[in-house]
Amino acid sequence: MQVRLYAGIAAVLLSFATTGAQAELLNINDPAERGVMRGPFGGMFSGAYGSASPIPRTTVSYPGPYGAGTIIVNTTERRLYLVLAGGQALRYGIGVGRQGFTWAGSTTVVAKKEWPDWTPPSQMLKRRPDLPRFMKGGPENPLGARALYLGSSLYRIHGSNEPETIGQAVSSGCIRLTNEDVIDLYGRVNVGTRVVVQR
Repeated sequence: MQVRLYAGIAAVLLSFATTGAQAELLNINDPAERGVMRGPFGGMFSGAYGSASPIPRTTVSYPGPYGAGTIIVNTTERRLYLVLAGGQALRYGIGVGRQGFTWAGSTTVVAKKEWPDWTPPSQMLKRRPDLPRFMKGGPENPLGARALYLGSSLYRIHGSNEPETIGQAVSSGCIRLTNEDVIDLYGRVNVGTRVVVQR
């Protein structure tokens, strides 16, 4: 009986290992991958470093004027679009600037960082003197898992460890996505990508 039990456990483990061969291998010592599970059950599930967006990422029709590779931020819709070839775009749910912190214009991605450090700007520290003067990158950092730095501004498109803020107007002007979505977007764009922010 005990031999059959062990054989059954081994068979189950072997089936998971075989199915898992299709999955990406993750380095749990890398903070960018800790708490994230990819595998035979499909999708990407987040642990302590974020969770699924309340506004799911989806591919949509895009008949607009901007070329493939352009990021369009629609702050009224609270959606970010990455224009694809063939009249399509990837649509992501975002959090945007609260009243008094909205902006519009055209810029470019000038830098990309994984698990970026955060130094609150002096204007923010005047409003919020309780904030730390510096925060090392990591899961507790408000910039999240990835950041795209925009032009010479203080604004970024970045991740968030607060998925409940997606679809809301809560930031000081930055555009936030869930960590899962910003990791996806980060892998699709390069420095020099055009970003159009619309109200």
